[in-house]
Amino acid sequence: MIKYHGTPFGGSKSEAAEALIGRHAFVSFAAPQHLDVSLQVCQSIALDNGAFSAWKSGKSVDWNDYFTWVKSMARNPHVDFAVIPDVIDGDEMDNERLIAQWHQVFHSEYKDFGCPVWHMHESKDKLNYLSRAYYRIAIGSSAQYATVGSEVWHERMKWAMRILCDDGQPRCKVHMLRGLDPAIFTKYPFASADSTNAARNCNIEKAWKGTYAPPSNSWRARVIMARVEAYNSTDNFNDLPEWMWPIC
Repeated sequence: MIKYHGTPFGGSKSEAAEALIGRHAFVSFAAPQHLDVSLQVCQSIALDNGAFSAWKSGKSVDWNDYFTWVKSMARNPHVDFAVIPDVIDGDEMDNERLIAQWHQVFHSEYKDFGCPVWHMHESKDKLNYLSRAYYRIAIGSSAQYATVGSEVWHERMKWAMRILCDDGQPRCKVHMLRGLDPAIFTKYPFASADSTNAARNCNIEKAWKGTYAPPSNSWRARVIMARVEAYNSTDNFNDLPEWMWPIC
């Protein structure tokens, strides 16, 4: 499973480069400060549309600006995919209009580059359609399922996996948005996931005390990322009760 670490990191660009070298980055349109660093030192990057940041802040995104930004990097060999615009708590029609708008701009030559989002409050029919029409889809936690890892979230995720999986494996690549907790991704057959955990927590001084505390933001980030990278997603979905799941 590819682990995409969200940017930007606290501190200088050189510290971000030290933390990200040889890794994979998730660069948001809402905060692209470390895009150049990520392109230089990472194995690959993915482009996020900034919808989550907009949702949390109550701001809107100009999708035409996002399309221009994506187009400037769509042919870069280091860029894996871009998340198609979405409205996190919107209805299915809202998000279908945005997917249609994407295809009006990018056409068929970018067919496997765009990654649509299935939101967990959306329907089985929508999930079935996206998983059969696209090489890769993303799953977004939303509405009553917005808290990743909650009991209701796991029940909904298992429901989604029963739809997605043929003989235990998804029919398309599945990216889990905000999903880089080993307690989460080891239970499901995700191809990739992202999180801003390392970027958000590497510069919280009070969390890093003691003789062996890492000496800089970049080292703290590396400690967090190394813990995540020690685990892999399962390659097969087994619909077992939670008490039978392996413990990370």
